[in-house]
Amino acid sequence: MESFKSESIVDFFNTYTTDLDCLEYLSRIKWHGGYSCLKCSHKKFTVRKANFARDCNRCHHIESPTANTLFHRVRFGLRKAFIIVFEMSVATKSVSSSQMARRISVSRQTAWLFMHKVRIAMKSSESQPMTGQVFVDEFVYGGREDLKQGRSNDSKKKKIVVAVEVDKKRGVKRAYFKRIENYSSKELNKIFISHISGKAKITTDKWKGYLPLKKEYDITQTKSNISDFFEINTIIHQLKAGLRSVYSWMHDGHIEKYLDEYSYRLNRSIHKQTIFDNLIKRMSKHQHVGYKQIKLST
Repeated sequence: MESFKSESIVDFFNTYTTDLDCLEYLSRIKWHGGYSCLKCSHKKFTVRKANFARDCNRCHHIESPTANTLFHRVRFGLRKAFIIVFEMSVATKSVSSSQMARRISVSRQTAWLFMHKVRIAMKSSESQPMTGQVFVDEFVYGGREDLKQGRSNDSKKKKIVVAVEVDKKRGVKRAYFKRIENYSSKELNKIFISHISGKAKITTDKWKGYLPLKKEYDITQTKSNISDFFEINTIIHQLKAGLRSVYSWMHDGHIEKYLDEYSYRLNRSIHKQTIFDNLIKRMSKHQHVGYKQIKLST
């Protein structure tokens, strides 16, 4: 089975007609680089036609294509799980767990849990920091002042710092977000450490919290205005509009996952044909995360 390359829901349903189709796809991804038994490291195996599991020829340990992945113990149907991944990868904006539950006929809690697993796979590896022209700013989300740009010390509001890399024509290349507790240099530095190279040319507003970071980064501070910060303000507006239109409330413990979801889709907007395949591969390579682990972050 070749990699799936399409944004079409018709192509998706024609390709994945049964749970077995999905299992076959996962098996090809999981053992693309070869098989090694988890129990005895033996390399030879027999494929079980019923579910494409690998049966070790030496110790007969059986490993499923979903074992120890983010698809581990999916009980509501693998095809339905694939539908969730497809919807979350190719959609312009996210879908609420309640809406997803109605679409695929599962409980809201089931949809909520698996959608968070998808968001975990969407998290950046932080292996390719931004090296070009980068704009950094902060904003708040939530409450009546949600439409207001800039800083707010309201403890009930979610404080977020964003970094946007633009090309020579000021087109957006990538964007990343970090949840912060306050506007101190220590908190603002989180996004620099995770996503910005020391080689980048960085522009911020004149907030004093950026001053100490000039020791390690090439930062130009300028008065915030519409023209200089147009791209980053547009990204912030789009994020807020997308979140408001889908979610009535988000727990602080999960806000970073929603930000990762938005970044993932935005940063791969020019690769929409392969975004689903990329996300399936990420989920297949990621270790299992259970309900209790996800709940612990709340």
